[in-house]
Amino acid sequence: MEEILQKLNLSPVNSGAGTGTEWLECGGDILESVSPVDGRIIARVKQASNEDYERVMDRAVSAFDAWSGVPAPLRGEVVRRMGNAMRERKRDLAALLSLEVGKIRSEAEGEIQEMIDIADFATGQSRMLYGFTMQSERPGHRMYEQWHPLGPIGVITAFNFPVAVWSWNAMIALIAGDTVVWKPSSKVPLTSLATMKIVGRVIEEQGLPEGILSVVIGRGRDVGERLVVDRRLPLISATGSVAMGRKVAQAVSARLGRSLLELGGNNAVIVTPDADLSLAVRAILFGAVGTAGQRCTTTRRVIAHKSIFDSLANALVAAYRKVPIGNPLEEGVLMGPLIDREAVAKMQKALEALKAQGGRVLYGGEVLSGGLYDAGTYVTPAICEARSDYPIVRQETFAPILYMIPYETLEEAIEYHNSAPQGLSSAIFTNDLREAEYFLSHRGSDCGIANVNIGTSGAEIGGAFGGEKETGGGREAGSDVWKTYMRRQTTTINWSGEMPLAQGVRFDVE
Repeated sequence: MEEILQKLNLSPVNSGAGTGTEWLECGGDILESVSPVDGRIIARVKQASNEDYERVMDRAVSAFDAWSGVPAPLRGEVVRRMGNAMRERKRDLAALLSLEVGKIRSEAEGEIQEMIDIADFATGQSRMLYGFTMQSERPGHRMYEQWHPLGPIGVITAFNFPVAVWSWNAMIALIAGDTVVWKPSSKVPLTSLATMKIVGRVIEEQGLPEGILSVVIGRGRDVGERLVVDRRLPLISATGSVAMGRKVAQAVSARLGRSLLELGGNNAVIVTPDADLSLAVRAILFGAVGTAGQRCTTTRRVIAHKSIFDSLANALVAAYRKVPIGNPLEEGVLMGPLIDREAVAKMQKALEALKAQGGRVLYGGEVLSGGLYDAGTYVTPAICEARSDYPIVRQETFAPILYMIPYETLEEAIEYHNSAPQGLSSAIFTNDLREAEYFLSHRGSDCGIANVNIGTSGAEIGGAFGGEKETGGGREAGSDVWKTYMRRQTTTINWSGEMPLAQGVRFDVE
């Protein structure tokens, strides 16, 4: 643990606010980062106070004036260098992520790779901030739209993807000409600080203004609440629970700011009689058990046709029995711990609710003990038989609980699927073209992500990521998401000597 901290320039006690190049002497309380792997304290963070928040914001506002004037392709070159800097420290950063979050090594390295990939994507996007040219109805006029930098933006991230989600926002915002103030989850502060130190070196080497990127870690009332109501931040991107998203949306909308919300997911997989069950089992296993069920895209519901329900359930139970659970840094382990004991307690409460509502546990759900398991954060993943109308099934429990629901017709399956208040990721397993197309049509999945013969988890950065309904409606990462971080301007140029009005309006003074 000490070796990893040294390689990433982290100390036993670290500043919780800075720009990557300059770190403040923070005046807040001490925050301990406790590893869910073994319950040990990894390191501590001196949290930001109200005054520290203001100092960070002042730098972000000042840096925007300079950064927004840099040509976009040159901003892309800076982002490219940041991606390369993260490449060089990928394994060390992934090791810290595993310790702090509990992800297995492969998934931790995959998250760091996401940061690298989005940096590459953003570099190319920096030369493609296109605006359309439209045909004017007035002779001698040209009309077009252009995109300008928006301003300093705030990014709030959750514990389960402590750095990837930040990069989805930050790398795109940077090439758009924005500066970024980041509030990471207080459950996982160290990975964010290490990442800022890595990209901070690039900022320093390139002689760029401090405050292009900033991080501020502190109590909700000192940092989080101030961030969302701060009129200097025209956009707040927030990832987390639905409850958190409601508060953010209300606070930001009260000042007529913009919100980009990436909230809960209660994701389902429909498995039809025509499906390749072997393919479905592999996808469901990763979707439900990967990251110990703590992804927003985790598979939480399997809606299976009655004719294959038992065989699919038996195959999943057999696969679950083979999942090695333990230290996520050890080779061969496929499931590490939950983030903390509170998450374990919520999982147990959800399983009790399931039983009270008429469901039953087919496999798993135990809290493990003995040796490493005495950390109190290790569980066996659970498979449950349920009905779509159970209240607990309609909630998102951030834990490895999979609800299996039988159906008779595809229309019924779609109804069950869309009955959840969340709408992030979805999938159908079928070899029937008509079933697949129905699922992808306007009558099918109501989610922001819809897949055929692949699972709900593991989205690529090239597509827009996000969902509908209580998921918040925001989109991050690829496609045309860059527009979220810029302001659109419609422009008309009159190169004639006349002054015609649109729609044929006449307003002449004799």
